[in-house]
Amino acid sequence: MTSSEPSAKSGRDASSEGRALLKGRQTKASIVEAALGLASHIGLEGLSIGALAEVTQMSKSGVFAHFGSREELQISVIREYHRLFEAEVFYPAMQAQRGLPRLRALFANWMQRVAIELQSGCIFISGAVEFDDRPGPVRDALASSVQAWLSAFCRAVEQAKEVGDLRADADERQVAFEIHGLILSLHYEARFLKNPGAVARANTGFEHILERYGQPVAPSPSTPKKSKE
Repeated sequence: MTSSEPSAKSGRDASSEGRALLKGRQTKASIVEAALGLASHIGLEGLSIGALAEVTQMSKSGVFAHFGSREELQISVIREYHRLFEAEVFYPAMQAQRGLPRLRALFANWMQRVAIELQSGCIFISGAVEFDDRPGPVRDALASSVQAWLSAFCRAVEQAKEVGDLRADADERQVAFEIHGLILSLHYEARFLKNPGAVARANTGFEHILERYGQPVAPSPSTPKKSKE
């Protein structure tokens, strides 16, 4: 055996391990995607290794091997939902100019996301109902994701103040609170009560918030009256 043969064998082993690792990651990603779709309809609490194995047509042991516990599966779903939320709502809006353009883009993207969730469900909202009084890693992961988004939205409001689009004395947390309230109301009105005018009301509410916290419009100078001869 030449000295190069062990090196070649080692290279083949490493390549084989790399392919196996990649395949494992791809399989886990597919499982998480299926789990997210399932959780959107039945909630995080309804998610189980058995239910997911049936949906993915895998064995329970095969699904379990990728997560180790039902709790870790739920947390993986929360992380994936957060990743998609950022990709669809947050990052595209960062291309808009700071101030009202960016704030409007964030809200518009959020509304587009809601339009999809009205047919399925929102993990952030349903999860909050399921885990609001259940301390633990799942609740922590959920609360951390929601807080990260709301903090980013607060920052966009703060930037709108910095560039002069909103009043300097506007409380960014209050503004974000009111806008978040619109989204929560929209889910309740449109998804639960089936109110057909809910989307329009949410958009109107957003404009009212911007008007209330926006810079006052300076009155146009009055035209001086001509003196009578």
